[in-house]
Amino acid sequence: MKIIEITNVDFSLRHFLLPLMRAMRARGHEVVGGCAEGPLLDGVRAEGFRVIALPFVRRVSPLSHLRAFWRLVGILRAEKPDLVHAHMPISGFLARLAARVAGVPKVAYTCHGFLFNDRSAPRSRRVASFLMEWTAARFTDVFLTVSEAEAGDARRLGIARAAEPVRNGRNPAVFRPDPAARARIRAELGVAPETVVIIAVSRLVWHKGYPELAAAMHAVPDAELWVVGERLASDRGADMTALLRDAGLGGRLRLLGYRDDIPALLAAADIFTLPSRFEGLPMSVIEAMLTGLPVVATRVRGPDEQVIEGETGLKIAAGDAAGLGAALARLAGDPRLRAQMGNAGRLRALALYDETKVLERTLRLLGVPEISRPEAGKSPR
Repeated sequence: MKIIEITNVDFSLRHFLLPLMRAMRARGHEVVGGCAEGPLLDGVRAEGFRVIALPFVRRVSPLSHLRAFWRLVGILRAEKPDLVHAHMPISGFLARLAARVAGVPKVAYTCHGFLFNDRSAPRSRRVASFLMEWTAARFTDVFLTVSEAEAGDARRLGIARAAEPVRNGRNPAVFRPDPAARARIRAELGVAPETVVIIAVSRLVWHKGYPELAAAMHAVPDAELWVVGERLASDRGADMTALLRDAGLGGRLRLLGYRDDIPALLAAADIFTLPSRFEGLPMSVIEAMLTGLPVVATRVRGPDEQVIEGETGLKIAAGDAAGLGAALARLAGDPRLRAQMGNAGRLRALALYDETKVLERTLRLLGVPEISRPEAGKSPR
């Protein structure tokens, strides 16, 4: 089979789709990526994958979207794939319609979060999101979601009656408790072994809950906050860097930016938090659970099914800075509870979010058979 994996930006392809592309290639198929051009594609191409640059934009721009649509139609007619697997709201909508126009035999979609579930978004945007999802589903042969809740939404709302959840997954051999990495990272950053470190790993955008986190940190005056990530050029809204720097945390705040050593940074921390207002099924929560960290998250789709209240972490309402502060303070002051929840979280993640199991289920639902195992770094023709 020839398979084209299409998403919006290089970040998504590198961090979300690359393991699936590797698994497809390992089964003997030709796999091509497609997304907006970006620096994170260098590593993907270095692994031998061909990635087609697509003119996607992550904003409401009818002319830009129409241009991207017809570009996609031309590419798909020329490439003649057996399967197009689309991701993300706008790129997923355009790719599925273009695939049908181009006559692609099989069209699949994985929903990484329905935008109409974002209660902080304007009603007009939520209605438009629903209509896009419903329309594109009419041109979709296989409809997948990363969360159980949103598979239920797709079925209940008549978007896709046969929607199936596949979850997300990470490699437990990579994300794991690592005392050596913990000691090394803390030494590099000049952080004492006994200092409680709260870590957040996400894009620096408003809906990830950074205003609430900045306020909540005043409830844990002896803890440090490590923020790992940056705002993508295509992200909308203000960069949260200035807000965090102006929060009065002083030396307790470390803005670490984009990093490639996330497993080591997580191993060096004590508590993970993601106080988002909207999510799909965040990889960062899975990574933290596999690393043995207790998780403080909001009761929104995705994290709400990942975190078991009082067992693997604590959950608070989205936008509740006081509740977030109380949850972080409770864990910061109780190392035994942190260890207990962290251990339980790792066991839950091993059972539900092991990358190998998730990929096997995804490939089965997509109908991607095992043919052969080509030489590493080569795609069959």
